Amino acid sequence: MRNVSIAALVGAVILPLVGCDTSPDSWFSRRGEVACPRPQLPAGTQPQFNAQQIEVRTLRRRGFTGDFFSQLELGRRYEGKRAADKNLQDEVEAAVWYALALTNPDGYAPIAAYDRRGQQGAKGTSRFDDCRAVERRIAYRALDDLLSKMTTDEQDEVRNRVIYVLSTQGAEGYRTLARMHDGFFGAFGEPSDNRQAAEARGKPYKPGAPAVLNLFPRNDVDAYLYNYLAVQTGDVGAYVMLKDFERSSAQRAAAGGFVEQKARRWIPPFEFYPPQAPESGVPHSDESDQYNDGQQAALTRLRELPFVHIAEALTYLRVTPKPVAEERALYPGDIQSFQAMIGRPQTGSFQPIEKVRAIQYAAVNGSPKAQLVLAVMYSEGVGVPRDYARAFHWYAEADKQGSAEAKYAMSTFFSLGVQGVADQDKASAVVYQIDSALSGFKPSIGRLQQVLAQVSRPRPAPRDRDYLP
Repeated sequence: MRNVSIAALVGAVILPLVGCDTSPDSWFSRRGEVACPRPQLPAGTQPQFNAQQIEVRTLRRRGFTGDFFSQLELGRRYEGKRAADKNLQDEVEAAVWYALALTNPDGYAPIAAYDRRGQQGAKGTSRFDDCRAVERRIAYRALDDLLSKMTTDEQDEVRNRVIYVLSTQGAEGYRTLARMHDGFFGAFGEPSDNRQAAEARGKPYKPGAPAVLNLFPRNDVDAYLYNYLAVQTGDVGAYVMLKDFERSSAQRAAAGGFVEQKARRWIPPFEFYPPQAPESGVPHSDESDQYNDGQQAALTRLRELPFVHIAEALTYLRVTPKPVAEERALYPGDIQSFQAMIGRPQTGSFQPIEKVRAIQYAAVNGSPKAQLVLAVMYSEGVGVPRDYARAFHWYAEADKQGSAEAKYAMSTFFSLGVQGVADQDKASAVVYQIDSALSGFKPSIGRLQQVLAQVSRPRPAPRDRDYLP
C-alpha cells in the first residue's frame, strides 16, 4: 500500500513537469502519445474584452522569432476547429504556422538523455523528444489536410509567407530555407531519416502526403541561393554549410556564378507580412521588426526623412483627406485608423515603425512617389536597414508606375553599367532630379554607385568572333 502511495505521489509531481496536453482539441492516434505543454500566455486577474487579440499577438511575436510551440499553437488557432477560435479561422495562415513549426529545428533536434545519476549518455530518447515527435506528426497531418483543399494560388501564398518569415530571421532562416530545397534533407529541412519526415513520404504501396511534400519543390539552384544569402549575413556556420554544399557535387559547384548574380537581386516575397485579417477576427500583424537590431538602428535615422513624405503616403492610402505639414497636425483618430489598417495596436500615438509602414504600404499599393521614397530609404539605410537589392527593386517599380525621377535614374544611371558610373555629371544629374522631387531627401552619388554595383550583371568577356570583320 505504501508503494502505491509513493508511486501516486511521484506521478503527481512528475506529470506536470513532463507536460500533458489535456485540452479539448488534443487528440492522438496512438496509445501512449503525449503532447507537449502549450506556452504560457498573458493572464490578467479580470477577463479582458480583447484577451484573444493579446494572446494572438503574444504568440505571433514568439512565432516570428522561432518559438516552436507558439508556431504550433498559431496553426491550431487559425484552423478554427475550437468554438473560441472560429472568428480566427484562416486556412492559409494556419498552414503557414504549421509549416514554420515543421521547419523549426527545436521540433526535431534530439535532447540529450540523462541516466539516473544525472550523467549524459543514457540510451533512448527523452520524454520531451517523444512529445515533440507527436506534435510534429500531428502538424504533418494537419498541414497536408489544409494544403490538399487549397488552390494553387493559395499554396503559393503559404509558400511565400513562410519564405518571408524565415528571411526575417537572418542566417538561421536562410539556412533553413536552403535545407528545405535540398534533396538530401526532409521535406521541411529536417534530417532525411527523421521519423515524421519518413512517415510523410509514405511507402511504395502507401503514398504519403504529396501536398506536404510538394510545398517546397527540391532544386539545387534554390538550395544554393539560400545558402549564399545566409553567407552574405556574415555567418561563419553558413559559410561552412555553403562549402559543404558546393563539394557535394560538381553540378552544384558549377552553378555558383549564376546563383551569385541571382542573389544580388533577390528580395523577400513581401515588403512586410500581409496585413489581411480573417472576417471579424484579429488582424494579422508583422512582428519581425521587434527583435531586429538592424531595424532599430535604421529607425533612429528616421528623423532624416521629411515628414511630408509620410503625410503624402497617408493621403494616398485615404487615411487623411490631404497631407499635413507636421506630425503634430495629425488627428489621433487618423493614426488609429492607419494602425488598424496594418494590424498594429490602436494607441493613437505614431510609432517610428508605423511611419515606415506608411511609406511601405503606400508603395506596395502603387504610389510611385512612395516607391521612389522607399528606394532612397533602402539605399541610405533610413528607417529600414540598407538593402541595395530592395532599393533597386523600388526604383524599378517607381519607373513602371510612371515616376519621372525613377525613369531618369533607371535610363541614365542604372542602364550605364558599372563602368558608366565614372560619369559624375550624369550621376549628379540623377541625384538632382530625385532631390527636386523629394524635398531634400536624396541618395548620394556614392550610394547610387553602390546600389548599381550590388545589382548589376558583369559584362561577358569578349569572344574571338566579336573582333572578326
